[in-house]
Amino acid sequence: MEDKFDTQLLIEGKNLDENAIKKYISENIKGDCMLVVGDDRLIKIHFHTDTPWKVIEYCSSLGEIYDIVIENMERQEKGLKG
Repeated sequence: MEDKFDTQLLIEGKNLDENAIKKYISENIKGDCMLVVGDDRLIKIHFHTDTPWKVIEYCSSLGEIYDIVIENMERQEKGLKG
């Protein structure tokens, strides 16, 4: 399976820009099923990728990150805990 990690997190900060975040992730981190929603102080990220650490590293440069969830969808597909 390509893009096997379902990566989700929240970013809390100031002057966050949904469109700039979407653009950066789509241009710099390989993956799919991207969802970036929120406002200038709180953004939720959902992204399928093989490199979740890149998402975490980028998002942590924008503000405080929390509620981080990374699930292995390959394991889930096999009925295992993700």
